[in-house]
Amino acid sequence: MKILITGANGYIGMRLLTKLLDEGHDLVCAVRSADRLSLNKSLKSKVKIIEVDFLKSVKSNIFPDDIDVAYYLLHSMSSSSDFSSAEEKTALNFNTYLKGLNVKQVIYLSGIINEEELSEHLSSRKNVEEILYKGDFKLTVLRAGIIVGSGSASFEILRDLCEKLPLMITPRWVQTKCQPIAIRDVLNYLVGVIHKKECFNESFDIAGDEILTYQDMMKIYAEVRNLPLKIINVPVMTPRLSSYWLYFVTATSYRLAVNLVNSMKVEVVAKDKRIKSIVKIKTTSYRKAIKLAFAKIEQNEVISSWKDSKISSRYNKKDLNKFIKVPKYGCLKDHQLMRAKNPELALEKIWSIGGKKGWYYANFLWRVRGFIDKLFGGVGLRRGRTNPAKLYPGDSLDFWRVLLADRSEKRLLLFAEMKIPGEAWLEFYIDDENLVHQNATFRPRGLAGRLYWFSMLPFHFFIFRGMLNKITSTEV
Repeated sequence: MKILITGANGYIGMRLLTKLLDEGHDLVCAVRSADRLSLNKSLKSKVKIIEVDFLKSVKSNIFPDDIDVAYYLLHSMSSSSDFSSAEEKTALNFNTYLKGLNVKQVIYLSGIINEEELSEHLSSRKNVEEILYKGDFKLTVLRAGIIVGSGSASFEILRDLCEKLPLMITPRWVQTKCQPIAIRDVLNYLVGVIHKKECFNESFDIAGDEILTYQDMMKIYAEVRNLPLKIINVPVMTPRLSSYWLYFVTATSYRLAVNLVNSMKVEVVAKDKRIKSIVKIKTTSYRKAIKLAFAKIEQNEVISSWKDSKISSRYNKKDLNKFIKVPKYGCLKDHQLMRAKNPELALEKIWSIGGKKGWYYANFLWRVRGFIDKLFGGVGLRRGRTNPAKLYPGDSLDFWRVLLADRSEKRLLLFAEMKIPGEAWLEFYIDDENLVHQNATFRPRGLAGRLYWFSMLPFHFFIFRGMLNKITSTEV
């Protein structure tokens, strides 16, 4: 079949894409930027990519008229506070795009919404569902709770908490019940409902078999990972304090932490179990889902991560492609140059920079800079990187965002997402004479920006020079 995937470069979209390709479907991928679809050249050649921003005015005739099935995987729960209106506009524009295309079925992945009082996030998901039901197609809604898998927001936040804190003083919401589901089961349901007539214009809850509290989930995680964990519940921690707690301990942004805390106060337990008789799969236990996630992590096979989405970005409302051309005028620059004794090894080091590998020199100072960034509301270093050896445009890399990663040109361009009074770029490239160029460019904003740059000059010289020395050396 010809299948349209919106949000194809998202956490679910990337995994669904590879599964559908394996099953031989003809795929059309709708993304804001083709460069941010993190696929190798072989896979990219197998899909049709259409650039479209569903928040902007509708363009005519951009989608093929022979699409059989479309997946709605668009999400706007970013660090902005107006995601509800953004999600509503996105859904309305999606309906307009599909009008007259004779799409037989649209499949929408939503959240479990069985409680009367919902968080803003879950209320927005419900509103999107109601809008999509008015579209010119048959709708199937799958409502999931906590999704457990390598790279999922829920799993990575849980992982951060349990791996870093042997003792937790936790708020009341850790006693909230939920029904986690493994990412592989979500994908099996998403594919399993295709062209099932009994699923047309119906909504279903999808979940695993276990009903757990968030505290249960943390304790089981600690047991599976053989970690010490003591949890002390206190009734006095406010939502604001809970949000700050998540923000400082995990890789999430503060605004996303607020939305997550508000959602975590609402039970997400599946009450509608009809889907089990329609799509017959053996669901994965929570313990096994954790083990499967770590199998992927340890084998460096994490296909997608929520940290690479714009949700984790300081610039979530902006098109980062506009920063790909490094400005020349009105900027302050630091240019370092050194010959690589082994250019192939130098390129490997550039492509492996950040994350667990670190920045090759004065890593302690990089961590201090990340902590300071967190204190001022930035992303800090905790996002790390999705894959230790591969980079694609759009990937997060500690407190940077990858704008360009071209191994054939031996060039890597990063854009800073830390809190600074201006805009910053860090570029590496190797020329034909095996000279490694390391360029730091800063476009200051006002006097504060210039003072910031000149105050950092001694550190830049010390750190950047040391980093380039390590990159160009023959040390592995």
